[in-house]
Amino acid sequence: MASSAKVVSPEKSAPAEDWTVVLPRRGKKNLSSRKFVIPEKQIENQPWAPIDVETDTERESRLMQKMQNYIEKLENTEFCLSFFDQMQSPEMLSRFLKVLGSEEKMEMVIYGIGSIESFEPPRLQLSLALLMKRKFDWIGAIEIFDPIISLTESKVLTSLGCSVLSINEQGRRLALKPTMFFMPHCEAELYDNLLEANWRLDRLKCVLLFGNSFSTYAQHVSISKSSYVAKTRKHILSVRRFTEEFMVNTFSDDSFRAFHGSSWHFFSPGTEAELHLANDSEFSD
Repeated sequence: MASSAKVVSPEKSAPAEDWTVVLPRRGKKNLSSRKFVIPEKQIENQPWAPIDVETDTERESRLMQKMQNYIEKLENTEFCLSFFDQMQSPEMLSRFLKVLGSEEKMEMVIYGIGSIESFEPPRLQLSLALLMKRKFDWIGAIEIFDPIISLTESKVLTSLGCSVLSINEQGRRLALKPTMFFMPHCEAELYDNLLEANWRLDRLKCVLLFGNSFSTYAQHVSISKSSYVAKTRKHILSVRRFTEEFMVNTFSDDSFRAFHGSSWHFFSPGTEAELHLANDSEFSD
């Protein structure tokens, strides 16, 4: 792996040995507990709607109250205060502004949030996203998608100011303008799809990604020595030579399970030729 990839680790970052690629959802044998997994050969951009067709105001009210409680709970935690301090540091702020460019707002796309009704980590992750939008005026509209979102969850997400997508994009949103992709603990294939769809100089510079540490993916591939695993993460591994990565602090509280192993990723390829070279050469046969 190219040595030019920069990884900045906070002083209290979680030990590497505690990091896992995808954190399983709570509960056993519950399909809704799984993160956004992309089936092989699935058709892209297919229309989507919640499978369930019924909800009720009481259920929606309970979930809305639960989310409001989680937002209030997270806001004053050591994790959240540290997270916002990092975002406002000169080193990080300059990179946010570089991605933003001449635009006033940066939209946020949330993939693979999971079930906010059933599990705590998705509630904490969504709470953080909403608190970010509340705190920073340069963060614009929030769009969100996970194929397991229920009708109740969809209604509550809308009430919280999010737009639930009616298309399953498979993570292949084109970054035609500055876009923050908020994707903690998603599957590697989803990150790879996002990078592949935006594997152009002008688009990668518009991508800001918060999700699993790419440097840790590289470590796992190096240890496994599996060519198959390497190829399924081809764009993750190839983009690291153009990536500045900033790991976030997690603490021994609820935030650890929801955010451990997460990093900010900024992409700055020099030329289209370098992109093609990286894509063609990294882990090729």
